[in-house]
Amino acid sequence: MIDYNKLGLKVGLEIHQQLDTSTKLFCNCPTILSEEYKNTLERYLRPVFSETGEIDVAALFEWEKNKKYVYRIPQQATCLVECDEEPPHRMSEEALLIGLAMTLAFHGTPVDEVYVMRKVVIDGSNTSGFQRTSIVGLGGYVEDEDGKVSIQTIAIEEDAARKIEDTKDSVIYNLDRLGIPLIEISTGPDIHSPEQAKRVALKIGQMLRLTGRVKRGLGTIRQDLNISIIGGVKTEIKGVQELDLIPKLIEYEAMRQLKLLEIKDELIRRGATKENISSGYVVKDLTELFKETKSNVILRELKKGGKVYGIKVPHFKGIFGIELMPNRRFGTEVSDYVKVLAGLGGIFHIDELPNYGISQEEVNKVKDELNVKDDDGFILIVGEKSKLDLAVQVIKDRLLYALEGVPKETRGANEDGTTRFLRPQPGAARMYPETDIPPIRITEDLIKKAKEIIPPTPEEKLKSLINLGLSEELAKQVLNSPRLDSFDYFVKKYPKVPPVVIATTLENTIKSLKSQGGDPEAITDDVLESIFNALNSGKISKDSIPEILLKYSKERKEGENVNIDKIITIFSSLSEEELEKIVKETVETSKEEIIKKRDKAFNILMGKVMSKVRGRADGKRVADLIRRELEKING
Repeated sequence: MIDYNKLGLKVGLEIHQQLDTSTKLFCNCPTILSEEYKNTLERYLRPVFSETGEIDVAALFEWEKNKKYVYRIPQQATCLVECDEEPPHRMSEEALLIGLAMTLAFHGTPVDEVYVMRKVVIDGSNTSGFQRTSIVGLGGYVEDEDGKVSIQTIAIEEDAARKIEDTKDSVIYNLDRLGIPLIEISTGPDIHSPEQAKRVALKIGQMLRLTGRVKRGLGTIRQDLNISIIGGVKTEIKGVQELDLIPKLIEYEAMRQLKLLEIKDELIRRGATKENISSGYVVKDLTELFKETKSNVILRELKKGGKVYGIKVPHFKGIFGIELMPNRRFGTEVSDYVKVLAGLGGIFHIDELPNYGISQEEVNKVKDELNVKDDDGFILIVGEKSKLDLAVQVIKDRLLYALEGVPKETRGANEDGTTRFLRPQPGAARMYPETDIPPIRITEDLIKKAKEIIPPTPEEKLKSLINLGLSEELAKQVLNSPRLDSFDYFVKKYPKVPPVVIATTLENTIKSLKSQGGDPEAITDDVLESIFNALNSGKISKDSIPEILLKYSKERKEGENVNIDKIITIFSSLSEEELEKIVKETVETSKEEIIKKRDKAFNILMGKVMSKVRGRADGKRVADLIRRELEKING
């Protein structure tokens, strides 16, 4: 069990949520996604010096990849602004007001004047080479059971283009998402446990959804985590979409930083210094040694004209095999750098060999060739010579940094809660003023408009949910659910569907699918839309919803191309005449049993009829018809 207080864990959150505005942030295009396009444009982006004469390291890193960026231009959702062929228009007042409203909702202070800044981003996600962002609020806090968590800034910015495909030489983007307004809420590093981080992220997301002015669905909200422990550094983990993943990511990052600090201490204990590691860092071409190897990985590269380099690393024996987090060792960290910065598939290291078809005899020959001593380690890299030469320096830099502990980097989240190296962390050199957009003075009139859209407090929302007929327990489930905005949307759109049915479906029925062999992840808002629409129009009964969802999710899980509307047709409601006929026939064929078990007759008939009409008739309708038929028999 990790003692996070002893570790000095500090976590800050950056919550990014798409706003559901009528237009994009700096043009009049609608905020919709569209796959239809006729034209494309191509760009190469490069870093520039900032006003202080610096080049941002993250921008330099992206430029060194030398990739071409191809942009699809869907006419429904883009204009010349997204293509960077026309200056941006004035900032959307609708988006600005939402930012001001959330500032007030979190007890912050709106700025006097909003200035738009350019943030250098040359990974191709923006045609201009920068993202536009503007701070609209400062300060404020989120209430939490472990104490208040401060909010540092609230900003309104433009979302990035949507990545479609990433190849060796180019990246393809769709411009439909570029320019959709985002709100960014950044907390202070006041969070001290994984569970607290999840609570605070939920609370912020909850407040955003309570506005009724944010986009719904997967990908519309993203969380970045900034994590550090005593002796470590602030590490940024990007693009976390699953709320439940947050605690695991924090746990593993704290573990990773702790292990990196332990590696630093162990290297120092062994007498390692940057000088003796550098002087003993021996690189040799070992291609001849592996001409007859049984390793398919190596043979494949050799057939393409590649080479094998061996690298001796003083003092690193046993270090590469140290597990930093589940299934990821220090050797994995080095391998990530090689993949990202040198474009190689990875590395082989002494602590995992013999393996991958590399024999013990070959390992011994490598040790002899490199003159590996007792506490020395070695690395093997395979590929084309130009990439190997680059990898040699990348590996050396990362190994030397092991003597400092935790590198300052941006990492990506994996599905299992582990993380991987993405790029160096950007610095202050990436920000400079946007000269095409005039500042906006925050007037009393704007503040007045913003106050009108401040969301209700969670306590107020809970009361309104109970007033809709939900039990207190179910109301609390809905309030704390990521599907809260979906609930509000469906209740408003389908007035004939009881709110309790919508709530039960979202919070109980979907979750129960897993235990029945279904896949809850298959149930999207589009699927629910079709179901509630059918229920609202009387095409199905509420009792059919679990059956429809289970059948749909099972077939999706099995990889079938399934249509929700066809499944809904299977469970279409019986007419009154059809239902009456089934009830009468069941009563007629069960008369002897009814007379024999008079006290249990209703339950017997109910069970028989429901087994015939399950999912196609409301239970109350069936019960009323059975009682009517029993009254006839009983005279």
